[in-house]
Parts: sequence; C-alpha cells; structure tokens
Amino acid sequence: MFDDRTSAGERLGDALAERGIEADVVLAVPRGGLPLGRAVADRLGALLDVVVASKIGAPNNPEFALGAVAEDGSTWLNEDALERLGVSDEYLAGERERERAVAEEKAATYREDGRPSFAGQRVGVVDDGVATGATMRACLNLVRADGPARLVVAVPVGPPDTLEELADLADDVVALERPVHFRAVGGHYRTFDQVSDEQAMSYLA
Repeated sequence: MFDDRTSAGERLGDALAERGIEADVVLAVPRGGLPLGRAVADRLGALLDVVVASKIGAPNNPEFALGAVAEDGSTWLNEDALERLGVSDEYLAGERERERAVAEEKAATYREDGRPSFAGQRVGVVDDGVATGATMRACLNLVRADGPARLVVAVPVGPPDTLEELADLADDVVALERPVHFRAVGGHYRTFDQVSDEQAMSYLA
C-alpha cells in the first residue's frame, strides 16, 4: 500500500535513481500522475511536463477502453476487443477524433506554449499506476514518434501482464509493485483522492 501519490512518487524517484536511470524530462499523465511526476522530476533533477491521452470507450459501455488517443493523434487500439465487439470503422473514426480533441484541449489547459519536441531527450513517463495501460500506450506512441534517446515508463503499481506489454513500447519499465492479484489502481493507495485541474497545474509551477 502507498500512503498517497506524493509518497509513491518519492519512492519511485528513489528507485529510478538507484537503478542509475537519468532523465532530461519527466512527463506526467494528468491529472493523477502530476503529484508523482513532481516528486520524480525533483529527485532526478529533470524538467516536468505532461503528456495527455484520452480513452476511446466501447459502444454502450464507455468505461471499457477500446484504446486511447494522444493529443497529437497517436493511437493505441485493442484489436482483440474491436474484433470481439464488432466495432464499426465509422464508430471508431468518430470516437477517435472526438477523444483526440479532448486530449488536445486538456493539454492546452496545462501548457502555455505548444508541446515541445522530445527528440534526443531522455524521457520518463509517469502515472499513479496502470491497469489496462491504454492511456499509457497512446502516450508512449506519441513520445516514441519524436525519437527520444531513451524512453522509460515509471509507475508505482500495475498488473504483470500489462507491464510486460508496455516493455515492448519503452526501453525500460520500472514498477514498485507488480501484484498478481491486481485491484484497481486506487486500491493500492491509502489516500487516493481526486486531483483537480487546479491542483494538478500547481505541480507544474
């Protein structure tokens, strides 16, 4: 169990430093990733920024992620789920564009300027945890397209299968806990309150 996001971020930063992992920039997935991102960036002496993606929900079940799309349109799709549910190309195209606009608008909320390039940078992508990893995968596709020198995923907790799959998209995956009997991310924290946009943006100051 982690006390809260900030303490989890401090432990995550220590784990990265102990492994000799360095970063030029830490990208937090808002909103819950920013308290961790601040602690990790401070520990590694890195800049803190955000990377944003929005989930693509299934027809009649928006909580079930068919995939996710990042602010620049980078997309990850769960092909097995798409085939199993018989999702139409028309539905997928419409939802993909709608969620891309949502991600783009959210990113603009957090940045005064446009998204910087991560080309040649050592980049760490941080969130408060992963479950299916849909959002994280879309974020990694965005960063990878820029050609970073090194791309590392760092999270406090996630299920082993998801973390193994993320390793195909990143150069390294660091997770403090990999429980076989994974609960929802919030189930691994003693305090897991909602983070408002105002609170999240304060970590970027």
